[in-house]
Amino acid sequence: MGVKAGSPAAVLRMLMDGSPRTRAEIVAATGLARSTVRARLDLLVAAGLVTGNGTGESTGGRPADRFGFNPTAHLVLAAEVSATRATVALSDLGCRLLAVEQVDLDAADVPEAVLPQLVRTWRGMLRAVPRAELVGVGIGLPGPVEHSTGRPDNPPVTSGWDGFDLPAVVGAEFGVPVLVDNEVNLMALGEHTAAHPEVRHMIVVKAAAGIGAGLISNGVLHRGAAGAAGDLGHIRVPRGGEVLCWCGNTECLEAVAAGPALAARLRGLGHPARSTADVVALVRAGNLEAGRVVRQAGRDIGEVLAGCVSMFNPSLVVVGGLLAEAGEMLLAGVRESIYRRSLPLATENLRIVASGAGTSAGALGAAAMVVRHVLSPEVLDARLGQVAAAEARLSSRAI
Repeated sequence: MGVKAGSPAAVLRMLMDGSPRTRAEIVAATGLARSTVRARLDLLVAAGLVTGNGTGESTGGRPADRFGFNPTAHLVLAAEVSATRATVALSDLGCRLLAVEQVDLDAADVPEAVLPQLVRTWRGMLRAVPRAELVGVGIGLPGPVEHSTGRPDNPPVTSGWDGFDLPAVVGAEFGVPVLVDNEVNLMALGEHTAAHPEVRHMIVVKAAAGIGAGLISNGVLHRGAAGAAGDLGHIRVPRGGEVLCWCGNTECLEAVAAGPALAARLRGLGHPARSTADVVALVRAGNLEAGRVVRQAGRDIGEVLAGCVSMFNPSLVVVGGLLAEAGEMLLAGVRESIYRRSLPLATENLRIVASGAGTSAGALGAAAMVVRHVLSPEVLDARLGQVAAAEARLSSRAI
């Protein structure tokens, strides 16, 4: 549903570009009656979403008020849960992270063991900031999520979470809407929001204990018909051999190029690598065999991405995740395969870059998901309509 002309959401959408405007400028831009603009601004100011200050030009007397979006009006809680850690954050409505904390955990535990860690961290963050209204919680999980319900759907890493009603449990803790999505989708949303807002078509790859991608199409997160878009990890890779993947198939990209596979390969070469972090540490320490293994993983990821580039035709590919912290080795391998395998027309203006949002990308995306929901026309106009109706009832009783 689009923004209804003349609604409070339409006025707010105009002001969210960062340029404060006078009432007269809003009237001229929208074509609304002055009385309508005044009423809309009164609602938005009362909700704290818009502020006014007397810095506009006036034909006489005091300067005319300029009205602008107030991103500090409300707070959002966010978390990206990965296999071994969570990035927990507190954000304002401008998706500015006010607090970020890394929490070590084991996502393979049941949610009843993991959620208390997130809740404690969130409550600590809320206590440390000036009092403001909390409007939502966003959570990213490592695996498929039914976005409409927020329930995990047969997640491989967090099998004990399957079907768990996360929105209901976390919502009961904080009394606000809770939105849940796959962590790689949110990483894509975070990269787009924080680092590349001008890009309309992009692929964001997360390479860590698993491999997945998030797709931004026409500036909007593309989830696909069943929410499974971007599942790169289980596409067949030509060099896969007969390596068995946890999904039951062989030759999957994840079974060949994800962190655990690389760690196993390095152990076979006599190196102390038990995790993705160990692989990254070896590369950073200058270990040549680790560097070669990661470079080849980049080539394998690039082989799969080359088909995606030819089909989807993005202008940007972003590579992030823990494995990408090994530096240029992974990225160089990705570039090598994509430029070799994709058509020149698809790669002529294609950029392939490292993550700009870094380890906070998923949490940023979780915050952005909530902000877009609470400020959407359907939600915002309905909420402000209820406030206006309640005020009207109070005024009629007073009379």
